[in-house]
Amino acid sequence: MGNLARKLQQEQQQVQQQKQKKAIEKAKKNRFSFSPGEKILGLIFSAALCFGAVQMISNQAAIYEINKDIQETSAKIQSQERVNADLSMQVEELSTYERIWAKAKELGLNLNENNVKVVQD
Repeated sequence: MGNLARKLQQEQQQVQQQKQKKAIEKAKKNRFSFSPGEKILGLIFSAALCFGAVQMISNQAAIYEINKDIQETSAKIQSQERVNADLSMQVEELSTYERIWAKAKELGLNLNENNVKVVQD
């Protein structure tokens, strides 16, 4: 009887070990597989992440273009301001009383003090 009891005990241990192995295998299989809902959520998250990245890059490109346009415009403005300053300096040089008087003499005009009228503001 002792032998028979021992054999039964060993068989029970083997059955329990097999059950444990199957449970471990099931746990391993379930650990790495995702449910369909999780897969869909992962897909949606990935798509949203890609869309956001593309939006950020396109916005940065647009900002870069606008900044480039602003810099070009400010360079044009500075250039035009220099031209305007040069022209205003020329106007000041050309509108001096002595120059006007010299041009008038060249053209044959005389200063007649009887024809001069003073206008007050």
